[in-house]
Amino acid sequence: MSSIANALSDVKVETYHIPRHGRIPNSDPTSKPLIYYQSLFKPGASKTAIKDYVNSIKVVEPQWTYTMYPTSHFHSTSHEAIMILTGSALLLFGGEGNPGKVELEVKAGDALLIPAGVAHRQLKEIGLEVFEMMGAYPIRAEHWDMCYGLEEEGDTEGRIKRLDWFKEDPFFGQGGPAAKV
Repeated sequence: MSSIANALSDVKVETYHIPRHGRIPNSDPTSKPLIYYQSLFKPGASKTAIKDYVNSIKVVEPQWTYTMYPTSHFHSTSHEAIMILTGSALLLFGGEGNPGKVELEVKAGDALLIPAGVAHRQLKEIGLEVFEMMGAYPIRAEHWDMCYGLEEEGDTEGRIKRLDWFKEDPFFGQGGPAAKV
């Protein structure tokens, strides 16, 4: 199974601490960055092979395959790992109008680890191939919620601060980038 993933030394890993913006907490409550794994999976890796690989690490559990919502949202009950299965897209992290926002052009084979509180949305699909990704959440975690930075969502930051961070990286296990931040 590991033959579908590139070695960590061959994956470009970028981290982004995104500041709070209005009612969107971003990286502030966890002090954890958005982690972008460029070309984690080899070209042509199938959806089934990626799912099996992620399941073999035993840190997160794939739960859905879809695109990314076009509205900025974040989760207060779970961190989220996403793997890009097909196509390319421009994604926005941190919320509109945030001077510290991050825009990333992602493509098939890339993966991201999004800490709870970090807003994310799809800005646009790039190219002709349909953009599809797989979402995964920590094993035995509370079910993920959808937050938009609204007052009626309650103490999102309090919920985020109660979450445990990863002792092992969802894609590389012990010694992977998420375990070191």
